[in-house]
Amino acid sequence: MKQPFTVQAPTLKSSQVPPAMNLRDLRLSLRRPRTFFSALMTGLTMVLVLLAIVPLFSVLFRLFYRGVQSFGWTFFTDKAPYALQATGGGIGNAILGSVVMVLIASIISVPTGIIAAVFLAEIAPETRLAAAVRFCAKLLTGLPSIIAGVFVFGILVLTFGTFSAWAGGVALSLLMLPMVMLTSEEALKMVPPPMREAAYGIGCTRAQVIWRILLPTAMPGILTGIMLSLARAAGETAPLLFTAQYAPQSWVWEGRLRLDKPTQSLAVFIYENAGSAYPNLDQMAWGGALVLVLLVLCLNLSGQIVSWRTGRHMR
Repeated sequence: MKQPFTVQAPTLKSSQVPPAMNLRDLRLSLRRPRTFFSALMTGLTMVLVLLAIVPLFSVLFRLFYRGVQSFGWTFFTDKAPYALQATGGGIGNAILGSVVMVLIASIISVPTGIIAAVFLAEIAPETRLAAAVRFCAKLLTGLPSIIAGVFVFGILVLTFGTFSAWAGGVALSLLMLPMVMLTSEEALKMVPPPMREAAYGIGCTRAQVIWRILLPTAMPGILTGIMLSLARAAGETAPLLFTAQYAPQSWVWEGRLRLDKPTQSLAVFIYENAGSAYPNLDQMAWGGALVLVLLVLCLNLSGQIVSWRTGRHMR
């Protein structure tokens, strides 16, 4: 009769038995070099963070203190010729011009950027054309904004012989397009592959997969990229100096908007009137800067809120 197979646990010698853990050894002590160095670096990092925050908040405090003094009904609605008067005036014309040019840029860049992102992420992701498009888009993200203004100046302003809101919107669209394209591509790539495979498995076409599966799922990331590009376009000054110029008078001609005329914008208004000899113009520049900062902040917060709500709905 065979003996049952047994496994005997190895016995440890007294020298191999690990010593009992002492809780005192787990306590951190500044006498130890590593603990002291970690605490020192943590404290130094906190000091550097505070040193970086103090100038930022001091600028924001001064901006809010000086800018809020200009706020009033006429400040947001008056479109009087600012440079020809020593008192009064407002930034209604500049706000309207900024909104119109950013809207033109969005109409051009957002659909184009999303279509290009679909091509890069889904249709032909590994082709030479896709690699060339990605390379150009990454180059455009680091393009100085003034170069976009000079380019549109040579293409549109010199061709039609006038500065206009159209030219300003096209210049801003060149700055928005690469950001929308690259962020949308990354959002589409983050869609789980099983979702694509399941859609193809039940007989969906490529167009149906893109329109019904990929774009709705990636919409939070796409919206975030769009909002960030809008915030960048709203704060640009250099491209508009070469394309929309500075129009002190109202550009509402003959009771209707004239997009083919020189157009005012918040960023250029601040640039032209900051430090002006007229106190009312200098004060309005502070108010315009505060409005622009609040506008960019609202765009960023809206992007985060829309992304969060859309992502929660998709779950």
